[in-house]
Amino acid sequence: MAIYALGDLEPSIHPDAYVHPDATVIGDVRIAAHASVWPQTVLRGDHGYIELGERSNIQDGCVVHCTQRHPTILGPSSAVGHSVHIEGATIGTGCLIASGSVVLNGSVIEDGGMVGAGAVLSYEAHVPAGHIALGVPAKTRPNTSFGPDMIKTVVDGYVERAVRFRTDLRRLDGQG
Repeated sequence: MAIYALGDLEPSIHPDAYVHPDATVIGDVRIAAHASVWPQTVLRGDHGYIELGERSNIQDGCVVHCTQRHPTILGPSSAVGHSVHIEGATIGTGCLIASGSVVLNGSVIEDGGMVGAGAVLSYEAHVPAGHIALGVPAKTRPNTSFGPDMIKTVVDGYVERAVRFRTDLRRLDGQG
């Protein structure tokens, strides 16, 4: 796996976290227990910090960055789907940020909030607890279709998947 210090900024990765060998983690990135980071994901904590809460996951192909003014914080038991871009946002506990979405600087997704696939939250957007943001630009409404139990199922699945990958992943091309 590609884990880099940037000057004095070093990642802090809990021993029970899983970072896939093809992910990149740079600088001030804090990854809690049972959190997971998947292939081709880049977490770059150079201007501020990035924090992944316990049991959270960042799926394949995501780009996560921060700014001096806005760290990126992903609360516990939250899931970030494939190919998501997050830049300086605060995401609460039990949230789902669905595939292909963009969440920009200063945005806040409260506990249990959701961002639908392909949605774009511009600067300082707000998703209240139990709401979903949909569209480009995203508009919010109460979430009546994808509740906390379904988000918990996604999170639990990634915690289990990380255990399997830690023990069973084998590279077959002779490169490592």
